[in-house]
Amino acid sequence: MADVELSLSRLRMLRELYRRGTVTAAAASLHYTASAVSQQLAQLEREVGGTLFERLGRRVRLTELGLVLTEHAEEILGSVERAELALEEARDERSVRLTAGVWASVTSGLLPAALARLAEEHPGIRVSTRELSPEETAGAVRDGALDFSFVIDYSGHPMSWDPSLSREVVAVEQLYAAVPAGTLDGAEIALADLADRPWILAGARSHFGRAVRNACRRAGFEPRTVHEAEEQFTALALVAGGLGVTLVSDLGLAQQPPGVEAVPLTESVLRTVSIAYRTRAVRRPALQHVIESVRAAARDLGLAEPDEATRLPLP
Repeated sequence: MADVELSLSRLRMLRELYRRGTVTAAAASLHYTASAVSQQLAQLEREVGGTLFERLGRRVRLTELGLVLTEHAEEILGSVERAELALEEARDERSVRLTAGVWASVTSGLLPAALARLAEEHPGIRVSTRELSPEETAGAVRDGALDFSFVIDYSGHPMSWDPSLSREVVAVEQLYAAVPAGTLDGAEIALADLADRPWILAGARSHFGRAVRNACRRAGFEPRTVHEAEEQFTALALVAGGLGVTLVSDLGLAQQPPGVEAVPLTESVLRTVSIAYRTRAVRRPALQHVIESVRAAARDLGLAEPDEATRLPLP
């Protein structure tokens, strides 16, 4: 054991195996194939000279040796990340690369302006992106696959939160009724007045789909979903075709096609856009510059600014 050299990538795989319970799930979270993860874990067992896990059907259970190594893996990987942050501070941002989790409407409506501002003010900070569903981005940050991600919350339907993560609100969006152009007379409408319309909604398991359904229920009705669409652009295209109504956010309006009218709601339905990051990265200067660039871009787009309370990392 004295001559063992532990691979950080293999330790990450073991940690994910402990968290996920199956090799397949661990591989998916790290963007590897299951066979690659199995081979690397087998190599790790050879290096430590013992069995780290045992199979129970499709799932696995870590042995006592595996649990001991996983506990130390958390400390080792945390120390490596703290060392990376210290090096970043010492380099004074001359060359910093961050990977962000994004989703469709933030990519089309907010990110280009934010990254253009960042490049002008802090040219040494480079941000690459990975598109995921809004429900996946926070988990990818927690697991170390991303440095930060954009996440959303809806009024009346906040998302569950991982205590190992912090978040800072960068913008507040209003939601509007999206209806076929020329079908409404007033300057605004109550959700209840759309109760008899056919609806175009994201699936009930998605955060957006649940949030809209909850808003409709608070207004006294269950929306009659005739078309299910996960992306706002797809839903708006169906609205333009006269096939139903939906709700759309400020950022979603950047993708508004001809034939769609966005009508303010009499009741306020809000969603907040936040940046999520691992709590121990709170001092990371490059990350703070990214957050400020996104906030400035949101302000330029006319989005509501977070108040002082929501500017702070939320538990």
